[in-house]
Amino acid sequence: MAKADESVRNGGGTIRPARIEDARDVHALRVMEGVRETILALPSERVSDTEEFIRSTKEHLMVAEVDGRVVGMAGLVIPFMARQRHTAGVGIMVHADHQGRGIGRALMESLLDIADNWLMLKRVELSVFTDNERAVRLYESLGFVVEGTKRYAAVKNGVHADEYLMARYGK
Repeated sequence: MAKADESVRNGGGTIRPARIEDARDVHALRVMEGVRETILALPSERVSDTEEFIRSTKEHLMVAEVDGRVVGMAGLVIPFMARQRHTAGVGIMVHADHQGRGIGRALMESLLDIADNWLMLKRVELSVFTDNERAVRLYESLGFVVEGTKRYAAVKNGVHADEYLMARYGK
């Protein structure tokens, strides 16, 4: 994980596993304008929901911490079904004020390291709104390809929006 952590460390931060104490910062990220719209969160979500998620999840959750505050989080979700355990889904969010600084890349690289070198996954997949060009470029630079477009995938800012379905194939 040294490579993934490098860009964040240069800014005084670190990539590490999520802890229950991170719930307030993670919740603040989830409901933040500029983040909420891209991760399917709602402004009515509660801190207790985030605490319960962190406490009970079986996901591989990593956070980016800068100056003692969580400014990003990413998770790798392994399916429950035995015949799909060679795959995983990814979700990521980065604080609006910290986007474009390498934090998303560092988080993604840390998860892809786990996927490739520890879990031996063959497929990592994600969905991203088609208008989120910065995220699409990041994912493509990490080896993800667009497999298709999911039309009317979710409501975003009061309209139905499309998502790309993207995947990266392991070693």
